[in-house]
Amino acid sequence: MTIKAVVFDIGNVFIGWQPEQFFDSVIGEECRRGFFAAVDLHGMNDRIDAGAPFKETLDQTAKDNPDWADELQIWQDRWIEMAAPLIPHSERLMYALQAKGIPVFSLTNFGIQTYDLAAETYPFMRKFDRDFISGHMGVIKPAALIYQMLEDGSGLSGDELIFADDRTDNVAAADARGWKTHLFEHPQGWADRLVAEGLLTETEAK
Repeated sequence: MTIKAVVFDIGNVFIGWQPEQFFDSVIGEECRRGFFAAVDLHGMNDRIDAGAPFKETLDQTAKDNPDWADELQIWQDRWIEMAAPLIPHSERLMYALQAKGIPVFSLTNFGIQTYDLAAETYPFMRKFDRDFISGHMGVIKPAALIYQMLEDGSGLSGDELIFADDRTDNVAAADARGWKTHLFEHPQGWADRLVAEGLLTETEAK
């Protein structure tokens, strides 16, 4: 079946997302290890990605973990520095697909407020043909429901879709629904896959 839409994750596909590296640079690796061990930051971030308000969630986490309140304030105040840098080749691939009339969707674990914040820095985030943002959907990858919601919303399913994500569990969930998938490790590999699928030429995929 012909691919009818290309689906991109955003974190570590279009923009970096490495909180550990950021905090290593700010508070040092030893302190960062203590911070990440003491506070369930990934659970906190999952709640935000599922729709919980950003500031209020950080504030409550700080109240629950007063020894790490300063570090949680850094997470809140300097969040955009963690969502970096832009991966320009991925952005070019998005525009190249759209220039050929191929719809490009996002399917991303992202909070409501944090998405709006990131979009101020990264205009490409407002240029998808369809947005499937977990914070607005109330469910995060790799739950099967979020993939079903994209199918229901787009009217596409199975190998009409090709999906790139940097996490194996997210890719496996899409595989289970019959989507074509690509584990994103670097943009050139994704470019090569789009060429192999006949969606772009080598020149278009540069």
